[in-house]
Amino acid sequence: MSDKIKIGIIGCGAISAAYLNVLAKLQQVEVEAVADINQMAATKRAHEFNVHVMSVEDLLADPKISTVLNLTIPAAHASVGMAALEAGKSVYNEKPLTITREEGAALLALAAKKGLRVGCAPDTFFGAAHQACRKLIDDGAIGTPVAGIATMTCRGHESWHPSPEFYYKVGGGPVFDMGPYYLTNLVQLLGPVKSVVGMARKTFPTRTITSQPLNGKVVDVDVPTNVMGVLEFACGAVVTLIMSFDIWAAELPRIEIYGSEGTLSVPDPNGFGGTPKLWTSAEKRWQDVSIEGRPYAGNGRGIGVTDMAVAAKANRPHRASGELAFHVLDIMHALHDASEQQKQVTLTSTCARPAPLPADLQEGWID
Repeated sequence: MSDKIKIGIIGCGAISAAYLNVLAKLQQVEVEAVADINQMAATKRAHEFNVHVMSVEDLLADPKISTVLNLTIPAAHASVGMAALEAGKSVYNEKPLTITREEGAALLALAAKKGLRVGCAPDTFFGAAHQACRKLIDDGAIGTPVAGIATMTCRGHESWHPSPEFYYKVGGGPVFDMGPYYLTNLVQLLGPVKSVVGMARKTFPTRTITSQPLNGKVVDVDVPTNVMGVLEFACGAVVTLIMSFDIWAAELPRIEIYGSEGTLSVPDPNGFGGTPKLWTSAEKRWQDVSIEGRPYAGNGRGIGVTDMAVAAKANRPHRASGELAFHVLDIMHALHDASEQQKQVTLTSTCARPAPLPADLQEGWID
């Protein structure tokens, strides 16, 4: 009998394939079953990856499964997460943790009451490039971080996504769609955020889908699509944030951290790899930072839930934690709140920086 930790997946949409591909290669966990309210979707994934297919109810009742990977739509993250915890299983949600702060707080409270774990995507910060950036900052390569910039700009998803309407509804928009990648990475690099200011605008009241199969459908926009903010970190650094679905093209860094002794250019936080670049006052030139030898430079979706499952067994903190995800959720809401209230918003949440991965970790393993 395998001693691997058994994971059950609820939600068999497009992202589930990325997770299943990676989880099949990790040594400490095993996907026992998949489930979806769409039985055809669950059956398709089960056949593709040679796992069991179950109903949601049966998966939650299966005593072999200790951890639920919740890949449902954002609006269902809270309800499915609560159901998993009530069934006695730890749960790892796709991002965002929940839609509202109240839902997120309730999820964490129930987990604490039951002695279970809550985790949440993204786990891209486990990637080789971002772990290399973390080490450079921790080692003082740029001195004391004093400022930064993080930008995500595009013209929206209606030109390529087959069903883009939800990106313009509550729980969508650039901040809730892409913000978790940028904000989670910033927190792992710099620590928690203390306060934010922001301006947010719903630039266009409607969007017309030009992708198939919904070409020509007009979508009402219910959320801000152009958000500019400034984040004050507890460490003292101040970071400018630009997140927009209203920009056709830009030549901007994904993330740059400016320190007292240099600058660090961080690759796209929506991926695991890339080439960090370092400029120091000593060298006075840009240098590529090698990530050779570090694990998880390619697709690694699934590392975070694996880390949570392994951490629960080892009784240690997990890295993509519920507290980290709740802090990110709080920051995202605070950006919108700051715009609506036209004032600086102080965060009431905080979290610890997640521990870095061991430098000598072998691909396929988590410690």
